[in-house]
Amino acid sequence: MRQADIRHSLTISWRHRPAGDRMLLATPLGQNVAELTRDATGARLVLADGRSYVGANWDSLSEALFGSPLPLDSLPAWLAGQAGPAPAGWQATVLDAPGAAAGGPTMVEFARGEFAVRLRIDSWSAP
Repeated sequence: MRQADIRHSLTISWRHRPAGDRMLLATPLGQNVAELTRDATGARLVLADGRSYVGANWDSLSEALFGSPLPLDSLPAWLAGQAGPAPAGWQATVLDAPGAAAGGPTMVEFARGEFAVRLRIDSWSAP
């Protein structure tokens, strides 16, 4: 993640299912930072210190927390190659797409103004 000249790195372990999602965010050394989940009842963010936040979906939750929606609700479609227009002024760019045999792209960047999130996908697996 980059904001102006400041860069942050996180490891994301994401389980995507039709009924819902679960993302665990950790530092590069493995310390858990947060858990993001969503299902038919809404979206939740639980931080490592136990604070939790809820919203109707990931986009509205991020807008309430950060003042601007992050394009999380569109993420499954973009990573599956079904990207539509990015919400709220975000640009989505596939930086490395080795082909369908690998399961999907290996690097995607989402940017809006001076804020950018670059995802490197280390592995894909089917449920």
